[in-house]
Amino acid sequence: MENICPLKYLAHTFGGKWKLPIICILSDMSPKRYSAIKRSLGDITNMMLSQSLKELESSGLVSRTQYNEVPPRVEYSLTERGKNALPMLTSAAQWALSEMGNDGFAPNCEICRASS
Repeated sequence: MENICPLKYLAHTFGGKWKLPIICILSDMSPKRYSAIKRSLGDITNMMLSQSLKELESSGLVSRTQYNEVPPRVEYSLTERGKNALPMLTSAAQWALSEMGNDGFAPNCEICRASS
């Protein structure tokens, strides 16, 4: 890998509007189907969800498992690499919660709940 700033690498790996929310959804460690992820995210388009999942998969953070059934079933889950990133994300969530003042804020993802 070329000589790159670690923070640039971090921003490239986790950057974008949807990657962190997807990781939050998968952080409860149970595999999720595409439709469940989409439903949890709300206003994401199919194209953006597919692209974000592919990028997370190519980064080695998310795995895609396809079951040869009728109808076909695909599940997404965090890889070991993705799970190893959770403590760092929890620390970032703790910092963000303290900056936000956390006045009665009820976190809605596993990472943020672990931080509060």
